[in-house]
Amino acid sequence: MSSPPGGSAALRARNLRTVGALAALFLMPLALAFYTYYGTSWRPAGRVNHGTLVEPPRPLPALTLPRAAGPAAAASFHGTWTLVYVGDGGCDADCDRALLVMRQTRLALNNDMPRVARVFLATGSCCSGAPALADAGLAVFDASGPAAAALLKEFPLSERAHSLYVVDPLGNLMMSYDARSDPHGLLEDLRKLLRLSHIG
Repeated sequence: MSSPPGGSAALRARNLRTVGALAALFLMPLALAFYTYYGTSWRPAGRVNHGTLVEPPRPLPALTLPRAAGPAAAASFHGTWTLVYVGDGGCDADCDRALLVMRQTRLALNNDMPRVARVFLATGSCCSGAPALADAGLAVFDASGPAAAALLKEFPLSERAHSLYVVDPLGNLMMSYDARSDPHGLLEDLRKLLRLSHIG
């Protein structure tokens, strides 16, 4: 027995409604997301980094500076990720804490340790034999002379005493961290950067 023509049309209409409902179910969230992002001023407020982004990143000049031990050398930030501290060579308590955070963070990177260098730029009194500067893995440069002025001006003066800076392998100053805060934020950000980076 053949089904009546009206029943076939009704079945076809019901199937089309089902397909339309399924398409709307998948397409409506996408359309809503596009409208929200491009059609309104709303933007996600969350952030994934713990430090403060330097925007735009600042390219650092490569200079030849005197070292605390040994002959003058190029203070080049190219080819490796670099943690930088800028402060007086007398290294007070703030400096000592920042250098400790820098050292412990690098050690916590385990196998990625060789990808991160540590640099201390001494803006004066270089270098008065402070115990924190005796670390063999820390490159200490005398940045107190006029030759270092172009380099130092890229590091905000008001933030230096408590700040650690991250320089990428292309020589760009890109992030700063308050060394007084939880150092795990710096470690987490470095791990992400090293995992995602194909350079340095």
